Amino acid sequence: MTDTTQSAPSGEIWILGAGGRIGSAVSANLAAQGINPVLVGRESYRLREAAVGLGSRVIIAHGVDAIAAEITRQRPAVVFNGIGNYAETAAVIARACMPGGHYLDLAADLTAVPRLLELDAEAEQAGSTLVTGSGFGVLATEAVVIKLCEDRPAPAAVRVDALASVSLSAGVVGTAFAASMVDMFATGGRRYTEGRMVASRLGADPQNLTLPDGQQAKSASAPGAELLAAHRASKAPSVTVTTGMAPTSRVVRSLAPLAGKLLSIEPLRRFAVGQMAKAKMKDAPAPRRHSWGHAVVTWPDGTRREGWLRADDGMVYTASVAATVAAELARGEGRPGAYTPGALFGADVAEQAGAKILLPDEPRPAQGGSAID
Repeated sequence: MTDTTQSAPSGEIWILGAGGRIGSAVSANLAAQGINPVLVGRESYRLREAAVGLGSRVIIAHGVDAIAAEITRQRPAVVFNGIGNYAETAAVIARACMPGGHYLDLAADLTAVPRLLELDAEAEQAGSTLVTGSGFGVLATEAVVIKLCEDRPAPAAVRVDALASVSLSAGVVGTAFAASMVDMFATGGRRYTEGRMVASRLGADPQNLTLPDGQQAKSASAPGAELLAAHRASKAPSVTVTTGMAPTSRVVRSLAPLAGKLLSIEPLRRFAVGQMAKAKMKDAPAPRRHSWGHAVVTWPDGTRREGWLRADDGMVYTASVAATVAAELARGEGRPGAYTPGALFGADVAEQAGAKILLPDEPRPAQGGSAID
């Protein structure tokens, strides 16, 4: 009998959750590059329809354990995890890819991303590359920090702002998004102070930013993996992050600590996620022309540099990032270990996926930011 766990990877790229919005977009993006992915998911009309449109092979698997078993048996070269719930699914699927197979996901929270990065030594020994945060949420700010800090000593402080602009499609909110919103309140804010990650108030550091294209965006502090990626990229002892997803109104910010305490109680959390997941959304255009990542880096001598990343719709860009990373891994461009996208491929991967990084020495409209109440 052949030991399939030790056989060479097949060369295929598998898309988990291929029937969903992001999974189907990643599949289409790869197909446009001349790569025919394998679509993996639950039996559904949407999955079969996507497979027919792309001429792709389909694997029907229900549940994480079943998916992991198929990965172990069939040995794809690269697996994109688009099924969400990364705190529970990422390590199981990533380990199924080892040895030799590669893995990427869209995790952007401070539970799942650190857990995946903790597999660095295991992945290195197995000859596998694991990439977490392969979407707008992490890369849009990480890439700017990397560019600003190139060939410079570690700065004293970094602030990053993630300002996605996303169009909405009619349907229900869904469990993945609902869980991320509920967990944001349950976790509260986070920041780095004197090199240590510490708790902060959700909605702190509110910003009213004038974007390089002249439009406005509000953001505030929230727990996100942008914080961890910016710290790792800069080595700065002080790092803060704001996001357009955080509450910016004074009323919601004042109620956030109480809501967080209640939502940290697991039965209440499950109830809140279940109710929000069933809520219906209407079609809505993106609120702004572009999505933006922003970073301000300050050095001990007072030197200050600022940069921006400009992308289109945040979801569209996320799919492009994931497809770009998957294709690079399939071509053998990674290296064994666990990484965020910028840490593995450098800031250029952000532009390879379709964004534009604007640095201070490049001509652009004037911009500024101010705190808001």
